[in-house]
Amino acid sequence: MQTVIYLHGFASSPRSKKANLFRAPLEVAGVRYLVPDLNVPDFEHLTLTAMMERVAETIRSVPDDGPLYLIGSSMGALTALHFYDRYRPRPEGQRITKLVLLAPAFDFMDNRERTMGEDWREQWQAAGIVAVLQLRTGREAEVHYGLVEDIVHYDSYAVTLQVPVLIYHGTEDTVVHPDQSHRFVEFYPQATLHWVDSDHELLTATEQILEGLFAFFDLDEDTEK
Repeated sequence: MQTVIYLHGFASSPRSKKANLFRAPLEVAGVRYLVPDLNVPDFEHLTLTAMMERVAETIRSVPDDGPLYLIGSSMGALTALHFYDRYRPRPEGQRITKLVLLAPAFDFMDNRERTMGEDWREQWQAAGIVAVLQLRTGREAEVHYGLVEDIVHYDSYAVTLQVPVLIYHGTEDTVVHPDQSHRFVEFYPQATLHWVDSDHELLTATEQILEGLFAFFDLDEDTEK
């Protein structure tokens, strides 16, 4: 049985719109579909390392009965990429056969500057925390500076890739600059990049993305469970 693990983005949750838009079509095609909560150990104390550990836990909970794919959105795509790179020698990483990266936030530092201003890091470090709007609650919540201290150890342009990678990025994305995906495929020409006429959320391109997922995962769109 094929398994897809969907990794949601920063300040999002398993209730992500995209996560749930993809669920029904993939499950109808016979895919096991999981969306773990990556706000670990909790949102305030979030780190990329902890997010990857949650992915490993999720994979260990899945029967080893077929191909396993990761779909990551924004920071979830960053998590998918670095999970594969870091866990590649381990049993959990060896089960990953394909990666799909949606509006991938390859450069966390650049993204924060775009959304928080040029002096964002100094302000965050001085305060120790920063307030961020959580999409799942619609309210602001604090995140510690430890997220930055952890994430600077991960370089998206220095990973080892040995599996197929499919990327979708919106040409109107103002949260993660499209140049990040362009740069990534320059480093990793084996990755396939599709530009879509959409913004960071990619909600206007879900049908196009689903069509690409079915082809990438070798699924029959007419198959029903």
